[in-house]
Amino acid sequence: MSPSAAGAAPSEPAARQFCEVSHVLAGLKKRSLVLAGHATSLALEPEFWAALEALAAARSLSLAGQVAAIDAARAGRPLASACRLAALAFAAEQARH
Repeated sequence: MSPSAAGAAPSEPAARQFCEVSHVLAGLKKRSLVLAGHATSLALEPEFWAALEALAAARSLSLAGQVAAIDAARAGRPLASACRLAALAFAAEQARH
């Protein structure tokens, strides 16, 4: 049986990739919200939270109100993904102006 099959430490590239993924996950900020009457939590990078807060302010909504609007329009997409896409669309719109 090879050393890797016997439970040896992962290869250096695999270990590096794991560390990079762990670092990204450690950078998430989790917030609790009530959407459609149900408590939920959402974890996003601080930069996406900042963009969503700016989007909410531009639309005269609370952050929870903005996330609720995204939730209502996400059409089956995961909420975190839909929020990131909304933040990116807002940032692109701001860059055009």
